[in-house]
Amino acid sequence: MELRILRYFLAVAREGSITGAANALHVTQPNLSRQLKELEQELGKKLFVRSSHSILLTEEGLLLRKRAEEVLEMVDKMEAEFRSLEEEISGDVYIGGGETDMMRQIARVVKDLQPQYPHIRYHLYSGNEDDVTERLDKGLLDFGVLIQPADVSKYNYIDMPGEDVWGVVMRKDSLLAAKAAIQAADLLEVPLICSRQVMKQTFSKNEFADWFGEDFHKLNIAATYNLAYNAAIMVDEGVGYAVALDKIVNTSRDSSLCFRPLQPQLSSGLHIVWRKHQMFSAPAKLFLQEMQAALDTSS
Repeated sequence: MELRILRYFLAVAREGSITGAANALHVTQPNLSRQLKELEQELGKKLFVRSSHSILLTEEGLLLRKRAEEVLEMVDKMEAEFRSLEEEISGDVYIGGGETDMMRQIARVVKDLQPQYPHIRYHLYSGNEDDVTERLDKGLLDFGVLIQPADVSKYNYIDMPGEDVWGVVMRKDSLLAAKAAIQAADLLEVPLICSRQVMKQTFSKNEFADWFGEDFHKLNIAATYNLAYNAAIMVDEGVGYAVALDKIVNTSRDSSLCFRPLQPQLSSGLHIVWRKHQMFSAPAKLFLQEMQAALDTSS
C-alpha cells in the first residue's frame, strides 16, 4: 500500500466528496475514484458509503482513517528527524503531558534553547496518562510528562522538582467557597466533576480514593473530564465542583471561580519519561540534555 494512496484516502475522508478531494489533490476525479476502488479491493473491505452528494466512511473506513493518520504522522516525523541531521541543529521535538503547572519547567528550557537553536520547533500534545503513553509507544512523541502515580516500568525517566497540589475548583458564590480548605465530608453531598484519570485509577492505585477513605464509592460523580478548561466551564455553569490540580484553572480576582486545597493536603509529583533504547533526533537529544542540566541545577 503506497503512502500516496493513504493521502488520497484521507483527503476524501476530510472533504467528504470525490470532487472536493480531487480539487484539493489536483488530480482528476476518474483517477481518484479508480485509486479508491483499488484500495478497497486490496483491503477486501468497503470503506465508503457513496451517495449522490457526499461520501461517508464505513466502520472499516473509520478504522483505516485512524491508522492512516498515525502512519503518515510517523512518516512526517521521521522525515523531519532526518532533516535535522544537518550541521545546524533544526527540527521538531514532540512532548505530551497532562495539564500541570510543572509544564513551566519545560517552557523555561525551551526559552533557554531558543536563542542558540531558533530552528527547533516544539509540539505539545495534551492528554491523560493513557493518551500520552499510547503515543509514546507508537513513537509519535519523544517525551511524556506523567503525573504520579504512573506506571513507568517500561520507560526511562527523571523526576521533576516540586509537586502539584490537589483541591476543588468551585464558583466563588458556592457554599464551600467560604472554607479555607476542603475535607472529605464536604464532598459527600455535592455533585463532583473528576478527571478520567482519577476515576480510572479507582481500580488500581488511587491516591484520591485513599485520601477520601471508605466512603469513596458514595461520591456523586456528575461528570468526568479530560481537559481542565472544559471542567471549569461546567463548574461556571453550575454543574458541580471540579476535583483538579492547583494553578490549572483561572481563579484570578476577575474570575467567577476559586480553588480550595484538600485537607489533609494531597499532592502529586511528576516524571518526564521516554522510551527505553530510544534513538533521539538531534533536537530531542539536545532538549533532554538541557532538561537534565536544568533539573540538576534546581535540585
